[in-house]
Amino acid sequence: MKIMILNGPNLARLDLRDKDIYGNLSYEDLRKFIVDKAIALELEVDIRQSDSESEIVSWIHEAADNKMPMIINPAAFTHYSYAIRDAVSMLKAPAIEVHLSNPLSREEFRHTSVVSGVVQGTIAGFGAESYELALVAMQKLMN
Repeated sequence: MKIMILNGPNLARLDLRDKDIYGNLSYEDLRKFIVDKAIALELEVDIRQSDSESEIVSWIHEAADNKMPMIINPAAFTHYSYAIRDAVSMLKAPAIEVHLSNPLSREEFRHTSVVSGVVQGTIAGFGAESYELALVAMQKLMN
């Protein structure tokens, strides 16, 4: 079964973001890392990124309609997008929230996730490895 991996705003510009938080990782590096880990786990992934809330909601609806498991990094939408939360709550397959950084170790406004209450779990703070851990967890949830 294919796993949809959705990445929110500004992730396509990782290499331009705060190096103390995101290191030298580019979005293409992240994509390659995820694909390589998925192949090693014998999983198929569909990786998408958008800065548009409405596009992300449409993709979540697509996953819901197809009963497709999802790993989602809502990025800044994590903290306030009830539209994304409501869309995720309609999924008929497991969903895992991921973050490269640990939002709880950052600014106070990042301490709240409106998405975490409607996913099976959240993995954060391990850089690209957060996605690898999510893939392993998803594999277990799907079995």
